[in-house]
Amino acid sequence: MMHRFLIVGLSISCLSACSWFVEPPTRADDPIVQGVNYVGMTVSDIEATTKLYQDASQVERVKSKRIENDTTYQTLAQREQVSLTTQLIRSVNAQLLLMQFDSPSSEAQKSRSVDANAVGIAHLAFQAVDKTQTYEKFLSGGAEHIGSLEMMTNPRTHVSYAYVHDKDDLIIEVEHVDIEALELPQPPKNEIRIRHISLATANMERLIDFYSALLETENPRQSGYLFPNSGEFIDNVSGLPDSEVEFAWFQVRNLELEIIQYHNPEPENKLNTRPIDATGFNMIVFDVKDVARAKQLFLEAGGTLVMDAGHLAGEPVFFGRDPDGNLLGFQALSEASPYSAKNFKDNGLG
Repeated sequence: MMHRFLIVGLSISCLSACSWFVEPPTRADDPIVQGVNYVGMTVSDIEATTKLYQDASQVERVKSKRIENDTTYQTLAQREQVSLTTQLIRSVNAQLLLMQFDSPSSEAQKSRSVDANAVGIAHLAFQAVDKTQTYEKFLSGGAEHIGSLEMMTNPRTHVSYAYVHDKDDLIIEVEHVDIEALELPQPPKNEIRIRHISLATANMERLIDFYSALLETENPRQSGYLFPNSGEFIDNVSGLPDSEVEFAWFQVRNLELEIIQYHNPEPENKLNTRPIDATGFNMIVFDVKDVARAKQLFLEAGGTLVMDAGHLAGEPVFFGRDPDGNLLGFQALSEASPYSAKNFKDNGLG
């Protein structure tokens, strides 16, 4: 009976928290960190990955660029002679910057894919109207399911979930929403969007404190902080048996930041030290009002500087790491910049 209760509790607390219409947590009226410009991803075949995401999730190509021996990328890669190709792709509310490095470092080549609970930038979530068949399109495009092949459905919220590995073993979460079953007075204007980028941690309290200060948010939504979510539902999505999971969520203008801690199986409590040229998620770049004020806020929150001052796309940027070692960039961009979080009408809801 207790096991059944935990499964039902998970469905209500976790899945309702991930549903389409949820009030955002309380933030400052005019925060310094205003949005997410893009999430960075290192891939082995930029054309193949772009096609997979285009076909499955309706993202569009925005800008491609060839980069040779750029000082910012050299600093972030901690070596010289760095060259790469980038491709910016855009959903209705958020962007991904794909990066393909010409000659990954030996350390990068040794890096292996990680499970859903490993400390670091864990997964990217797409939320879609079920008729888009986003999950099926990822699978037919070459992605592989992680847990159950069948999506796990919460009958109360009419949302179904699955995790897949893309061509480079990056974890993608797919959420299908049964709009007809919800009987909404008005359907969402966009059929698919990027729901969140997820950070897995071994210290939820520490990371909540950091992002609460950085994002000027007093009360992020949380689930499982008293009693971790558990049961077959979580196991069949994550592919990890006997999972016990805690969640927190921050809304950052156009994209949600999810923090997830697996209490079982427990991750190694070590920093995210994957090099940026290793295949995987490699950075989150924020849109800020003022770079100097953002740097002060970042340091006061407990971040560690990696690059005090650099340039990306011709604009000033600084980089640092959060308490788990995740690489964060901070850049003030005009709406005219293709990389800016300000590009999205009504933050992807309009």
